[in-house]
Amino acid sequence: MSTRGSTRGVVYVHSSPSAVCPHVEWAISGTLGARVDLKWTAQPASPGQLRAECGWRAPAGTGAKLASALKAWPMIRFEVTEEPSAGVDGERYCFAPGLGLWHGRTSANGDIVVGEDQLRALVAMTRGGESLAHKLDELLAASWDEALEPFRHAGDGAPVTWLHQVG
Repeated sequence: MSTRGSTRGVVYVHSSPSAVCPHVEWAISGTLGARVDLKWTAQPASPGQLRAECGWRAPAGTGAKLASALKAWPMIRFEVTEEPSAGVDGERYCFAPGLGLWHGRTSANGDIVVGEDQLRALVAMTRGGESLAHKLDELLAASWDEALEPFRHAGDGAPVTWLHQVG
C-alpha cells in the first residue's frame, strides 16, 4: 500500500468500440484492485461508439496508472482526472486518437498549471510570436480540448459510478 495520501478523481471514457469496453473495464479494475462494472451508454458524437465514466478513490498517483493502462487501446478517447491532495498537485490526462496522451498539472479548481521552469524553457526555445503561441497551446492541451469537446458535451448528464481501491 502506498504511503501517499488518498485522493479521488474521475475516468471519462468518451468513446470506445463495444468490443473494447470489457478491456477498458479490466484495465481500470486491475489498476484499482477491485472489479469495475461500468454503465455504458451510446456516444451521440460518434454513432456506434459507447461512453462511460466512473469516479475513483485511491492513493495519489493512481490517475497516472489509470491513464497508462487505458492508453493501450489507441482507438478510445478518454480523460483521467486526479484531485490535488496533501503535498500533491492535481493532474489531468487526455487521450485522443492521432494525438496520443497529454498530461498536465491542475489547480484546486481544475485549471491547468504551467510551472515557471516550463515557461522559461518555452521562452528560451521559441522567440517568435507564432511559435510561442503554438507551444503555449500544446502546454494547455488546446488540440486535445478541441478533439474531445464534442464527446464531453455528448456525455452531459450521464451517470457516474464511484469506485474505491481495495487494500
